Amino acid sequence: MKKIFLALVFTTVLWSCKTANTQTSVSSKSKEEVAVNINLTDIKNDKVLVTINAPSILTDTITFRIPKTVPGTYSTDNYGRYIDDLKAYDSNGNSLEVKKIDLNSWSISKAKTLDKITYWVNDTFETETETGEKNGDEDIFSPAGSNIDAGKNVMLNTHCFVGYFTNFMSIPYQLTVSHPAELWGATSMIDQDSTATNDVFISSNYAELVENPIMYAKPDYTTFTVNEMEILIAVYSPTGKFTAESITPEMKTLMTAQKHFMGNINSTKKYSILLYLSSLKNDALASGALEHPTATTVVFPEIISKEQLITLMKDVVSHEFFHTITPLTIHSQEIQNFDYNAPKMSKHLWMYEGITEYFSNLFQINQGLIDETEFYKRITEKIENSKTMDDTMAFTTMSANVLTNPFKDQYLNVYEKGALIGMCIDIIIREKSNGTKGVLDLMRKLSNEYGVSKAFNDDALFAKITQLTYPEVGDFLETHVSGPTPIPYEIYLAKMGVTKVLLKAPAYIFEKGNKQYIAVTDKKREIIVNSDMILNDFFTNLGLLGDDIIIAVNDKNYTPDIVDEILYDCENWKENDPITLKIKRNGVEKIIKGTVKLPYEDKEGFKATDNSKSALKEAWLKG
Repeated sequence: MKKIFLALVFTTVLWSCKTANTQTSVSSKSKEEVAVNINLTDIKNDKVLVTINAPSILTDTITFRIPKTVPGTYSTDNYGRYIDDLKAYDSNGNSLEVKKIDLNSWSISKAKTLDKITYWVNDTFETETETGEKNGDEDIFSPAGSNIDAGKNVMLNTHCFVGYFTNFMSIPYQLTVSHPAELWGATSMIDQDSTATNDVFISSNYAELVENPIMYAKPDYTTFTVNEMEILIAVYSPTGKFTAESITPEMKTLMTAQKHFMGNINSTKKYSILLYLSSLKNDALASGALEHPTATTVVFPEIISKEQLITLMKDVVSHEFFHTITPLTIHSQEIQNFDYNAPKMSKHLWMYEGITEYFSNLFQINQGLIDETEFYKRITEKIENSKTMDDTMAFTTMSANVLTNPFKDQYLNVYEKGALIGMCIDIIIREKSNGTKGVLDLMRKLSNEYGVSKAFNDDALFAKITQLTYPEVGDFLETHVSGPTPIPYEIYLAKMGVTKVLLKAPAYIFEKGNKQYIAVTDKKREIIVNSDMILNDFFTNLGLLGDDIIIAVNDKNYTPDIVDEILYDCENWKENDPITLKIKRNGVEKIIKGTVKLPYEDKEGFKATDNSKSALKEAWLKG
């Protein structure tokens, strides 16, 4: 679908990516508009009323649709299942016959007389489940979903709220949002209404509207400029634990480095980062981000530490922002002419997601945000993760069929093997050009060749890339991307003087394999040390024993209700840090004071060992 796993102890952290769309359906009256009103002042049972004034319709019937799929989510989400009580009226207020065709479509009779439709929208966040399914339907990935919490927050991903009339997608949309004065809408769109309770946004077509999310909350935002690009950071934190100001310095450093790395390939003038922090209780469960041409929506749990949040934001936001290169600038006809209810998928997720993910890691070492050890660690993890999937499934085949099984189960590989494909292409170009060029140069050339308004033919991309680079790149694409042959990563890394070695690496404190060192007792009243496992160095160094009850760590009390928090908090514990635990042993409370000793394990990794290739390696990582 649209998910990638990040190492955050027991928690699955996901991100999603959303592509550009320039749908060009033609209306019979191109100067008309679709006027939409979303009422946030009178929310009922976590539902929002939407009213859509129709354009002039010249047919007897018209179909109104809510998206089944939005570009880049690579899943069938059926947003129409969150729509209730859709009604249609003529200009005299008389009801028109409405027939529901499927989960996302309604047929309206006497359409020539249609004046408006109304319907209620449910939010998606509070229906998310631990298993990711509800009544057999997969949950909407949180950053692509919606939240409706009256007087506090509305995460308004516009594709969740606004639909379209068949053949009227290319005419302008005017969106009016009425809202309480204390709530402010963070977005990259420009509000045309200066009043405190009404916002008006104009979009040239439906596609532009759904690419512009809005987050309504009490104002908590910062703005800054990087190389003539205005950046807005807006934060919703239920308890106020985080503010926009608290994360802005790190985000400014990040985005300044990205802009420097990208150079003139990116011309974005305004970019918004909308960060929603979830309470995890009847709230968003999936974490990650969803990008748009001028914005990204980000969801993470509020319980994480600032250090963890900054680390995740660096990886996730950088990934999303690199999508301004591909597919927002460089994309196929399948994306440019995207059909929201009968989508045809492109073959080239290896580029849209893989190159993007590779850049989000490469730029960090290029700009000095991480060191070589960390970069090679990330590459090693991606190789390991990719090998847990079908390494012989042709990437182009998987991409084109990603909405159906068995292909959609392999989607996560776009962030693993997809990034490694980008790395190998980069290495080939560096080697053939004696270090003077890389994959970023290729993307610049493709951007000049195509661009936002000119799509490429899916079947012609490999030939174009070969023409712009070297025959060896074309051979690699045919063999390892459209073909079934696994990639021999060690051979490609050796070209840069990087070889496989055995390294000591920190292991998880509370987990080994699929087993956990702590658990909640059957009565769910206490957190107990697992007596069925041989305890690791963290436990033995502090003298902890099986069946000890953990009450508090560093004066923070832990209960079964917040047991997940200890799994987040331990990520901040460093070797030799002082630590104090309150435990109960054999019914007696006890204080244990000591230092943190992290468990380590031998793991295969990569390291630069061939000094004869050091100049080429430096060009690869720093050029």
